[in-house]
Amino acid sequence: MIKTEDLTSQKLRKIAPELDPLRRGMGWSVEDLGKPQIIIESTFGDSHPGSAHLLQFVEQAARGVREMDGKPARYFTTDICDGMAQGHDGINYSLASRDMIANMIEIHGNATPFDGGIFVASCDKGVPAHLMGIGRLNIPSIMITGGVMDAGPDLLTLEQIGAYSAMYQRGEITEEQLQYYKLHACPSCGACSFMGTASTMQVMSESLGLMLPGSGLMPAMCEDLLTFAKETGKQVVNLAKLGLKPRDIVTLKSFENAIMVHAAISGSTNCLLHIPAIAHEFGLELDNDTFDRLHRGAHYILDIRPTGKWPAQYFYYAGGVPAVMEEIKSKLHLDVMTVTGKTLGENLEELKSNGYYEKCYEYLEKAGRKKEDIIRPYDNPIGNKGTIAILKGNLAPEGSVVKHSAVPKEMHKAILKARPFECEEDAIAAVLEKRIHPGDAVIIRNEGPKGSGMPEMFYTTEAISSDPELASTIALITDGRFSGASKGPAIGHVSPEAAEGGPIAFVKEKDLIEIDIDNRILQIVGIDGERCTEEEIKKILELRKKDWAPKKNKYESGVLNIFAKHAVSPMKGGYME
Repeated sequence: MIKTEDLTSQKLRKIAPELDPLRRGMGWSVEDLGKPQIIIESTFGDSHPGSAHLLQFVEQAARGVREMDGKPARYFTTDICDGMAQGHDGINYSLASRDMIANMIEIHGNATPFDGGIFVASCDKGVPAHLMGIGRLNIPSIMITGGVMDAGPDLLTLEQIGAYSAMYQRGEITEEQLQYYKLHACPSCGACSFMGTASTMQVMSESLGLMLPGSGLMPAMCEDLLTFAKETGKQVVNLAKLGLKPRDIVTLKSFENAIMVHAAISGSTNCLLHIPAIAHEFGLELDNDTFDRLHRGAHYILDIRPTGKWPAQYFYYAGGVPAVMEEIKSKLHLDVMTVTGKTLGENLEELKSNGYYEKCYEYLEKAGRKKEDIIRPYDNPIGNKGTIAILKGNLAPEGSVVKHSAVPKEMHKAILKARPFECEEDAIAAVLEKRIHPGDAVIIRNEGPKGSGMPEMFYTTEAISSDPELASTIALITDGRFSGASKGPAIGHVSPEAAEGGPIAFVKEKDLIEIDIDNRILQIVGIDGERCTEEEIKKILELRKKDWAPKKNKYESGVLNIFAKHAVSPMKGGYME
């Protein structure tokens, strides 16, 4: 065990004489100066429901640190909300914000010495940003996630608003009905109550071994979450004294475990951006082909929205991450280390005897449900082919991403006529104005990281999936990404993106597009409505490329200009290098 005097903070006190007086100026006692010093970094702020409640967990974690004779220091870099950024250019900042938050965590943690860290976040970019920051700092660290909000009346959840909005614009519901849904979809703080990106990334945090067992994706208003926060504060001091660092814990096996859990829960496609980016910060290379390999034959067992029936608060009631892991235990690396100082297998065994499941099932009984309603047994899955596929071909030489568990069976194999659009605004107008017809492939390009920051195509997917005529007869194909709430025939992350001269830039009206999910194919197979040979397609694309010039980036300065210059391919994680 590391002695207190050997901790980083104590070594640097000897060579940085201004540390002590400056900390005394914040009210630190003389005794505090000699204690293990723990940074508590969070996205707390009045930015959205996923961050507005986080201060209570920060304070509980700080209390736990003090009880173990450590000294906590609170740092804050709040995040934005993808929901509030939807429908305007604000969404272009979303992916870039992940890297900027990670940058601030790196700055906070390295500019001042700390012996350990607690990282508190809830939502789409805040959680992966903190995980990236943990990998960069590599000091003993534990995540706390802020849980998920309650569902509204009749189990109303926020991801339904996009569909209701499209229904209102088509005249299918009244303005009064839409207003009711809007005002009741978010009844509490926490991440949105479906298995979108926020909830998925909370689950991934625990699956990587970086959270206390059972604490991933709890109801935000649950008293148990405050208890976990305090226990996290205690445990991080133990980790600091042991010198157990994140890179000692998280290995390639840990990421494989997380991907197997991702398949079991039908997690967000945005994880295919975040998990490789996090792995990169841990010094590991993991590409989207790993997702495809591990998803093949994986059992999908979680009946939670948007592809399932129940709101995400029920996930904890049914046993949470440990219950999912128990069902897929034969597919996991049980020997991986975790922040408890024990292996995953040891943690799972301990949870069976420490009252964890009994507490979960009390909530489940109050909700009038059985565990099997939420988390299916492994031998009775919702599906057994995973939930994500990587499609490649002459339209996406580096790959593209589809959540096939959310795609109607009719669209798993199809040949469609291309309808290309240069931005999402034009595409959604065409859908709502009935200018898109069965058999069309809506192509939205110039929406990748270098094109516009890689925004979500959420409202377009909702307009399509909520339209009975289009939901199972067309596809949406884009170099942008999708909301974790998206469902329906949507293929994203097409790489190389249009801004880099990828083939999606050269698609023209009435080109024939083949989709074959089982065989992992996305390719152009015809021109102007007529089938062509592979060689003919290749020559035509080469000629089109000669006449092509990249669009000028509309962001000539600022964050999105920097992001466009430095972001890698979506298939590598879309991080800045």
